[in-house]
Amino acid sequence: MTRLRSDAFGATESGESVERYVLDNGHIEVCLLTWGATVQSLLVPDRSSERSDVVLGFDDLTGYLGEHPYFGAVIGRYANRIARGRFSLGGEEFQIPPNDRGNALHGGPEGFHRQVWSARPSGSDDVLAVEFSHLSPHGSMGFPGTLTSTVTYTLDGADVRIDYRATTDRVTVVNLTQHSYFNLAGPLGGSVESHQLEIFASRYLPVDSDSIPTGPPASVDGTPFDFRRPKGVGHDIGSADQQLKHGLGYDHSWVLDRSPGPPSLAARAVDPGSGRVLEVLTDQPAVQFYSGNQLDGTLRGKGNRAYQHRTGLCLETQHLPDSPNRPDFPSVVLRPGETFESTTIWRFSTV
Repeated sequence: MTRLRSDAFGATESGESVERYVLDNGHIEVCLLTWGATVQSLLVPDRSSERSDVVLGFDDLTGYLGEHPYFGAVIGRYANRIARGRFSLGGEEFQIPPNDRGNALHGGPEGFHRQVWSARPSGSDDVLAVEFSHLSPHGSMGFPGTLTSTVTYTLDGADVRIDYRATTDRVTVVNLTQHSYFNLAGPLGGSVESHQLEIFASRYLPVDSDSIPTGPPASVDGTPFDFRRPKGVGHDIGSADQQLKHGLGYDHSWVLDRSPGPPSLAARAVDPGSGRVLEVLTDQPAVQFYSGNQLDGTLRGKGNRAYQHRTGLCLETQHLPDSPNRPDFPSVVLRPGETFESTTIWRFSTV
């Protein structure tokens, strides 16, 4: 039986109410928060039809209000990094507050992940959906233009579909993504290094020690970044490769082997133990694979569990990092009268 319900999830320090929306179709259950348009939990069946939560996060709002590595949040206005937090549009320079080694990461310290979004349930008896909306004023975190954004989560069978849409009243830059940390083994699954991963990309983007691109995309041939055939996340992660040293593991953007058009397969992750499979489909040009390198056990999440090293991985569909400063990368510029639209699908199954 399909059902959609909502309840109170607490309030911010300024007194803004935060709500939780639960979408459950009997196969998959997803819990969504108006704080950061966050995926708080995601219950998915294993090969024995036992459902477990496959995303990292917190049981209550206090955890999300504190410092954490973007668990489950929508990221904006600009996902990934902008070098030194600076870029120019039309001859005018803009400064985003640096929050990562002198660079602006994920929209700055008070990005979309730290905002209360409005929510509106939609969908039908069989297809459940919630639309989240947020208005970001001109100058917020230094970005130009008033940006109106919506993110719609739709639960349809074994698919969680995420539709992004944004418009502006002034030329600006936009790069939206979803930052869930997956562990397909469930809450007690341990390291994701045993997950089998496939990324449908023959090129990746080398970066410097601050995770800023150093040049054009490079071939994955003969490198630890070749996931064109399934292999364990941990298979090459300890290699003596300078790029892996820069990221303390995988924290890079793969340029997908896809043509413009409807969402197509970008990545596939499999947990051999549970049999759970996650396929990520997108219409975006890249996916950022992050192997949870900076989780170190100091952060306690659901059930008061310590999130140890590499107990979650991210597959963030998006544009390339530092694109506002790289005219050779696909454009992230949005102009008045245009609409940014993008779709990502998480498709679950078992083997």
